[in-house]
Amino acid sequence: MNSLILKKELLIKLTIVALTLWFIWFSNTHFDEYTVRILNNIAIFVILAVSYNLINGVTGQFSLEPNGFVAIGAYVTALLLVSPESKQYQYAIVDPYPFILTLHANFVVALLLGGIFSAILAACLSFPVFRVRGDYLAIVTLGFGFIIKILAINVPEATNGSLGLNDIPEFSNLYWTGGIAMIAVIVVLNIINSKFGRAMKAVRDDEDAAIAMGVNTFKAKTLAFCTSAFFEGVGGGLLAALLTSISPDLFDFFFTFQLLIIIVLGGLGSTTGAIIGTVLVMGGSEWMRFLDEPIHLFGYNAPAMPGMRMVVFSLGLILIMLFAREGIMGKRELTDFFKPRKKGDK
Repeated sequence: MNSLILKKELLIKLTIVALTLWFIWFSNTHFDEYTVRILNNIAIFVILAVSYNLINGVTGQFSLEPNGFVAIGAYVTALLLVSPESKQYQYAIVDPYPFILTLHANFVVALLLGGIFSAILAACLSFPVFRVRGDYLAIVTLGFGFIIKILAINVPEATNGSLGLNDIPEFSNLYWTGGIAMIAVIVVLNIINSKFGRAMKAVRDDEDAAIAMGVNTFKAKTLAFCTSAFFEGVGGGLLAALLTSISPDLFDFFFTFQLLIIIVLGGLGSTTGAIIGTVLVMGGSEWMRFLDEPIHLFGYNAPAMPGMRMVVFSLGLILIMLFAREGIMGKRELTDFFKPRKKGDK
């Protein structure tokens, strides 16, 4: 019986992967450039949301650091992709550090290094950061995000300061963003379903009880933090190669706030919920742009009302959270709906 259930779950997962791959191919070949651009943005935010959900939802650590790690990944990737000649031309405030002009790598190496640098910094930060819990942890990680932004502005020899970096080669396309989003989801789900994932959930549910049961809570939190930082760095690199231009203002607290809305809306602890939340927040805000334009409905001509889409969108978020207190998915995953119900389950 258990073997049959496992085979059914495997078939469902393979079907989801196959449908996702087909959708990526179909979208890239049949949709217009504007729609593909939105889908690229959604795929990047899926990477960021599922990785952020690992530390914030699965492990239960109220962390507000994503904008910092995304910024590191974006700047590392951009500095490796921009040609030395372009860097020499762009650094108008001060001359760049000599080693900045020597940096150059292909797209895959640049993305990996962006993720690795973020993960290494996360590992270093985990020692002071996880000495506190709850709201104090949020304040510490929030400060880290501000520090990264301030450094990006005040170290122009490395980052070109407030002018940012331009002429970044546009390597990101739906195959890259969608493919890496799939990898991020698979890796995160495998971690969640492993012994490390069970340790993370134990930390979330009751950290003191987990310590009493012999769980190495620091190791569990650090693994979640570093994995989250790695994918946030990779996502930042993909974002830089999609926008072709970055500046410190792009990575302010609102960036983290967007991701927080996404994972709370989808359901803290649910990877499926993080994906659904990303589609609703990042896609919905774009697909409702028609509300900002003049509307002709049943003979009534309403004038253009810029910002109306955000009013409607915000009302929608409020209604969802009122009727789904734990988010759309709660802590459930898509595959949970296909599992046979046990006796007594509602």
